[in-house]
Order: sequence, then C-alpha cells, then structure tokens
Amino acid sequence: MTSPTLALDPAWITRTVAVALDEDLGPAPGRDVTTQSTIPADAVGAADLVARQDGVVAGLVVAPEVVGQVAARLGLAVPSVDQRVADGTRVARGDVLAVLTGPVQVLLVAERTLLNLASRASGVATHTRRWADALEGTGALVLDTRKTTPGLRALEKYAVRCGGGTNKRMGLYDVAMVKDNHVVAAGSVAAAIEAVRTRFPDVTIQVEADTLDQALEAVGAGARFLLLDNMPTPLLAEVVAAVRAVDPRVELEATGNLTLDRAREVASTGVDYLSVGGLTHSSPILDLALDLEPLQPV
Repeated sequence: MTSPTLALDPAWITRTVAVALDEDLGPAPGRDVTTQSTIPADAVGAADLVARQDGVVAGLVVAPEVVGQVAARLGLAVPSVDQRVADGTRVARGDVLAVLTGPVQVLLVAERTLLNLASRASGVATHTRRWADALEGTGALVLDTRKTTPGLRALEKYAVRCGGGTNKRMGLYDVAMVKDNHVVAAGSVAAAIEAVRTRFPDVTIQVEADTLDQALEAVGAGARFLLLDNMPTPLLAEVVAAVRAVDPRVELEATGNLTLDRAREVASTGVDYLSVGGLTHSSPILDLALDLEPLQPV
C-alpha cells in the first residue's frame, strides 16, 4: 500500500494547473475578458479562502502554483499565500483556510481553478474521514480504488490520504490484480498467478475471490493478498477464518457493496482492509469560496 504521508508531486501540480488554466482562459497566456476589463492591472487586494461547510480540507497545497502561473500569464506580481490550516485538517463553516494578497486580477483569474481543485480534493478527504472514523479501533483500514476522475488521480488519492485513508494500487502498472476475466483467459487461478510471476516478478499479486473455494484455491496457488468480493457478512467471516487457518500472513480485503452503516460489521470479520470506490467516484465537493476583501480607494 502507498504511504499515507506521501505528498503530491510538484511536477504533477504544475502540469495539472497548466491544463486547468488552459481550459478556463484558452491557450496560454489566455485571457479573462471580464476581469481584465473591469479591474485595473495595478489594483492590489486580499481574498480569504473560506470553508462554507464543515469538513476536512485537502488540495490547499496547489494554491501557490495556481496564483504563480496566473501571475506569469498576466505579467503581474505573484500574490502571497498565507495558508492558515494544513491539508487534512477538520474545519468548520466560516473558517478562513488561507489569505491571498496581491494583484486583484491574478486573484480573480485564479479563483475558479483553485476552488475546483481544492473543493474536489476536500470533498474526497471529508468522505474518506467518515470511513476512517467508522473503522477507528477495528484494526481495518479503508482503501481507495482506480475509480478516479481522469487526470486527477494523483489529487484524489492524495485527498484520500488527507482524510485518513490508504491508497491501493496507483494504476495497472504497480500491482497485479487477478480478477475473474484473467482467470478465464489464463485457464486457472494458479496459471494466472504463475504467468504474472514469470512476466513481472517484481510486482505484488492480488487475487479476487467470490467464494470460499476460490479463496482457498488462490491461497493454495501462493496468493498472499485476496480481494473478497461482494460477500455477505457471514460468508466473509467464514472465508476469513478459513484463510487464516491455512496461512495467517495472507492480507484480506473486503470489496463490493460496502456502506458506512456496515463498516464496523464488515471489519469485525477480521479483514485487513475495506476498499471503497465511492471515496473517489461519488464524493460531493466541499463548498469553498474565495471572498475578495473590499478594495481601498486609490
């Protein structure tokens, strides 16, 4: 699993912000026809980044890059960013998360890109924190999946970490996950595992199982990580006990049809992880706003 302390890659932030600004302004340097018409280039002010809902914030780390790139496109000074809370912090409605000070044109042009990224990340972090809180004390961890927004996987998985969750594989390249279609193509679980070991001996192999027999077959073939898919709680408990009796080192993940109200019940079966695709594919944003302070008359 990915380290929960892993930060966002600065190079990823740079690329993603550039794409987002191109969407909003047109190809670089682009333009904001409203702001550049109504706000003098020499106007300077401050804006508060404010939480409009209770939640957990994430993605504030992108703010300096957003205002920096906007300033470069407009040929204006780079605003300062006074970040008041760290990513991963629980906040209440009305809390000021950061204060941005500099050319007003830059602040207003940067507003939507900053809010899109931070609101999305904060929504994921807030949702994840609900799962982490529900599982607290059980010994089980909540995992994300690859069900992410194209182009925003790094941000959304970072947000999961900020919310107290753990990242599963980052993509198809770092972990082998043998599912039913792979077994059909390879001929058996054992054949699929052997094929991965032969071709990519450096990767971790995980195997999906829908039944007790499939789980035991996978363990017998050498699997050390099982995804126990869409199992009702009694069957899940039976499979966990049977696998632990064969090899207590095998890591076990419950997946499919998981809800918050079942979280502790599922964790009580002894699984190590609960994977929840909804952390990234179904989290609503956390409502954030950038409120410009009244400008002083020149």
